[in-house]
Amino acid sequence: MALSGIEIYKLLPGGLKPPHPKANCKECGFPTCLAFAMKLAAKQAELASCQYVSEEAQEKLAAAAAPPIRLIKVSSNGHEVAAGNETVMYRHEKTFFHPAGVFVRINDSDGLDAIRELVSTADEYKVNYVGMDLAVDGFAIKSTGDAATFSAGVEAVRGATKRPLILISADAAVMEAGLKAAGDSKSLICGASPENWEAMAALAKSHKAPLTVGGSTLDEMAELTDKIKAAGVEDMVLNPVVTTLPEALGVWTQLRRLALRKTFRPLGYPIIAFPSQFSADSQIAAVQAIAKYAGFIVLDRFNPADLYPLLVFRQNIYTDPQKPIQVSPGLYEINNPGPDSPVMVTTNFSITYFSVSNEVEGSGRKGWLLVADAEGMSVLTAWAAGKFDAERIAKTVKSTGIESKVNHRRLTIPGHVAVLSGELEDELPGWEIKVGPREAVNLPQYLKLME
Repeated sequence: MALSGIEIYKLLPGGLKPPHPKANCKECGFPTCLAFAMKLAAKQAELASCQYVSEEAQEKLAAAAAPPIRLIKVSSNGHEVAAGNETVMYRHEKTFFHPAGVFVRINDSDGLDAIRELVSTADEYKVNYVGMDLAVDGFAIKSTGDAATFSAGVEAVRGATKRPLILISADAAVMEAGLKAAGDSKSLICGASPENWEAMAALAKSHKAPLTVGGSTLDEMAELTDKIKAAGVEDMVLNPVVTTLPEALGVWTQLRRLALRKTFRPLGYPIIAFPSQFSADSQIAAVQAIAKYAGFIVLDRFNPADLYPLLVFRQNIYTDPQKPIQVSPGLYEINNPGPDSPVMVTTNFSITYFSVSNEVEGSGRKGWLLVADAEGMSVLTAWAAGKFDAERIAKTVKSTGIESKVNHRRLTIPGHVAVLSGELEDELPGWEIKVGPREAVNLPQYLKLME
């Protein structure tokens, strides 16, 4: 269990009897050892900040200071998926750090040619969302037969992708064949249960691979993780048996709460979810898994129409709510503009920028887009907060050198901030301020009328 602030303090220089000569030295950045201890207990400080802790105390404190949810990584050929190290129940408290890895399941009985074709198609899938490329994170291969069939299936998948793998089998001999076929990649072994945990733990230890631990109750999983840890395997992923959406939500929330609020180490591991196993609508189940609180998600099929909204939703959930997605301020060219092309201005909130640029680019019209530094806020939000005003827009015009690139002095501002036109004319003498549409979708028609 976690140590309290007072228990931690007793291990620090200031809490020793007699006190250490460096007690309350302030070198850790806190006024006293007690203040530092309280921050350690709240996971808001690093033990490494204190240079005078004894080795014995370091061992005790390191265990107490370890993240409540262990960080687990699977990797292959430069691709990596990480889960764990989360510190909050709700993203508005701080942020979620490691987006849930989305894997597509393949059955080894599907036929080698079909496996290669499906994996190649899914591997090449990529969609650009507000400047970020979203894609499948890896593939899960499920054994439906013997070791030879599983080995051949893994080899077929490995030949078509370099992404990380999850190997699914309850048979240790079959799993060993799959691990050999996976080569040097660090795959997630999925299949440890109360019946086979010893053999699976031996494989995980010898291959230095993380291991999923299944159980029908929290007590059963906690008991099993303790046994597997005693066998020498530190990296585990929880695979609770759930049969309905409400049950999944309840169990996953309990696991997260026990790990974060109680620092219950036997259940302080990421969760893996198989949406199709507990809901007829696997898309809804996958959405729930992303929000509450899966670290790995295995989809039973590859369907771009389902995958795109799922990846976008994940990106939104795992974006720091205190740091909006933003692009770099500056001057952007759309469709190779010339000196007669219109000049527009907007904020550096990513969704705003891409809404504007995509509409203009898609229409085939040319333009210069000035992106002002509004601290990642949308137009109305930035204006209301005083981050998108006449002074900032004028500064953007002057700093980007747009005056030397065009032979006119016309600047279009968003319709939502038409109130700035008068002030902006004062800030930019000689410029004609045009008020554009309120919505980006109307920009093509507006630019046509300006010709």
